[in-house]
Amino acid sequence: MTTKVAVLFGGKSVEHEVSIISAIQAIMSMDREKYEIIPVYITKDGDMYTGEKTGDIEAYKNIPELLKKSQRVIFINENGQVSMMPYPMKKFGKNNAIAVDVAFPIVHGTNEEDGTLQGYLKTVGLPFVGCDVTASALGMDKYLMKAVLKDNGVPVLDCILFRSCDYRDVAAMIDRVEKKFGYPVIVKPVNLGSSVGISVAKNKTELEKSIDDAYTYATRILVEPAIMNLREINCAVLGDENEAEASECEEPLHSDEILSYEDKYLNNAKGGSKGMASVSRKIPAELSQDKRKEVRDMAVKAFQCLGCSGVSRIDFMIDRDTDKLYLNEINTIPGSLAFYLWEPVGVKYTQLLDRMIQLAMKREREEKSLTYTFDTNILSQQTLSGAKGVKR
Repeated sequence: MTTKVAVLFGGKSVEHEVSIISAIQAIMSMDREKYEIIPVYITKDGDMYTGEKTGDIEAYKNIPELLKKSQRVIFINENGQVSMMPYPMKKFGKNNAIAVDVAFPIVHGTNEEDGTLQGYLKTVGLPFVGCDVTASALGMDKYLMKAVLKDNGVPVLDCILFRSCDYRDVAAMIDRVEKKFGYPVIVKPVNLGSSVGISVAKNKTELEKSIDDAYTYATRILVEPAIMNLREINCAVLGDENEAEASECEEPLHSDEILSYEDKYLNNAKGGSKGMASVSRKIPAELSQDKRKEVRDMAVKAFQCLGCSGVSRIDFMIDRDTDKLYLNEINTIPGSLAFYLWEPVGVKYTQLLDRMIQLAMKREREEKSLTYTFDTNILSQQTLSGAKGVKR
């Protein structure tokens, strides 16, 4: 009997198109003997559609036409079984429900990867692959991530957090940055991925422009010192907070001071569906055995400190001048699910996807053993008239 997997992708995010690429890659590599795959496309308005063509990358060249040929659906939990139901439901005739055993979110960015979609699935009662609500939110919020990792002894760069109210006085923001860090600095939105809104500022004019750009995408931004003599090293981790392993390390190669959105998804993706797998990179990265071990050990430690599950990619920075290693960020649902980092250590993409789904089912079994409710009703024992509360 096959397990029915709803692969969710798209969504209300600036990384909408990237998500489609990552998801179609995964769908094409899943074991069809073990899993029945149901591609579920989430529009930029948050509506879910499934149909014969939602798993076809070519169909996304004309999304309005694709939606005409697809069925909008919603998730319904009835007696513990989650199904996708047509929406709006037919008043007459049969509404064919599609039973689902587990969801596989392959989404990127705000409103999707940040715990929002995971919270919805949790509420519906549908097991899902990847990080839970808390780990997803921490992984997306670069400031909170730094705070947790710093508290656990994982080296991260110092930073200044600016909120939307700070944007009223850009001159004061610039003054604060200059006094704390000087130049150059990196400015980034707190909660975006794929290098969207991130830029390097080497002087006051560039800093003002970078601040304006970052606030285009987020209400909170970070400024941190820029390491100019920099090596970027990435490593993925597979597992959960109890048991996890690291992949091979890579060194991305790019055309600018930071790996841009164009480097990641446009410059090399001539085939139209390669995504992060098309980025120029060295695998394995040219590292000493000691440095490779340091990167991989730190990746696992960060993954487990944040309570992650499934596959995450951790991006590091090495200051060439000091050889010091810093954790830059974690991608809880990395582009292409970082499959290209697992193949060099003997884990094929199909196996990686299988292990991710099995981790989701394991978490579901563990959570079912916990107690969430009591067989009592305190409301039946209280006098509800008056203004006094019942909490003690």
